[in-house]
Amino acid sequence: MVQATLFLLVLSLALVAPSLSAGKCVLTGHWKNDLGSNMTIGTVNEKGNFAGSYHTAVSATTNEIQVSPLQGSQHLTNQKSEPTFGFTVSWSFS
Repeated sequence: MVQATLFLLVLSLALVAPSLSAGKCVLTGHWKNDLGSNMTIGTVNEKGNFAGSYHTAVSATTNEIQVSPLQGSQHLTNQKSEPTFGFTVSWSFS
């Protein structure tokens, strides 16, 4: 009985959780990756475009690492599809 209840609980969470998060992808904020690089993303506009800055912690250059501008776009979704986004960085130091 306990195993059946646990199974039903896990199954219901697996079915409900994707629908709770699929329509909402908030990119705005400060992000840090495992290597210590930092990214700041500003507000996403009504067309899905955004701008921000990227400060890499990893480089093969001897030049001083500087904060670099980034631009990106988020594919605006309806409730039936997953959100996607992409961005490009214009390196200021190389």
